[in-house]
Amino acid sequence: MNRMLLIALCGVAAARAGEPPSPAAIEEEGLRQLRTVRRVYVDRLTGGETAAQMRDILISALEGAKLFVLTENQERADAVLRGASEDLVFTDVHSSSDSLNAHANFGTGRNTGNSRGQYGGLGVGESEAEHSAERRHEAIAAVRLVNKDGDVIWSTTQESLGAKFRGASADVAEKITAKLREDFERARKLP
Repeated sequence: MNRMLLIALCGVAAARAGEPPSPAAIEEEGLRQLRTVRRVYVDRLTGGETAAQMRDILISALEGAKLFVLTENQERADAVLRGASEDLVFTDVHSSSDSLNAHANFGTGRNTGNSRGQYGGLGVGESEAEHSAERRHEAIAAVRLVNKDGDVIWSTTQESLGAKFRGASADVAEKITAKLREDFERARKLP
């Protein structure tokens, strides 16, 4: 018997017995609903000042994937992509200091007709200080795909410190799109 069918039957049997569905059954149901989505509206993302920019980058990445028709009319959408994002640029500062010092002095002296004297001294010292400041860029986004009934059918959280040839926000948008594409392909393979 097909593994997925077996999982679905177990989920149905559990629901009939009054037990909550298994995580596998819930995931499969979400994938089945994901498979039916044809038109998506990308809602405004909450977060800092850069959330609007992240939304635009995400729309561009999703459009490039050609998984869904993207619409600016929420009423026409089968599902809405909602979430939050933050894109931060900050300076990471590190400071350290090492030091080693030793001092020694001794001396004797006499001056009553016969002049004597001994004097000494020793000094050693070393000091090292290091200060570095590195400009860092970090982006994070948590998004979910919600159907018309308000049920979450898919979600992911992605973060990035930037990629080799793209910034952190674009990298996060690509990671979200790649995860959605992967799960959409899994949904297509369901019986």
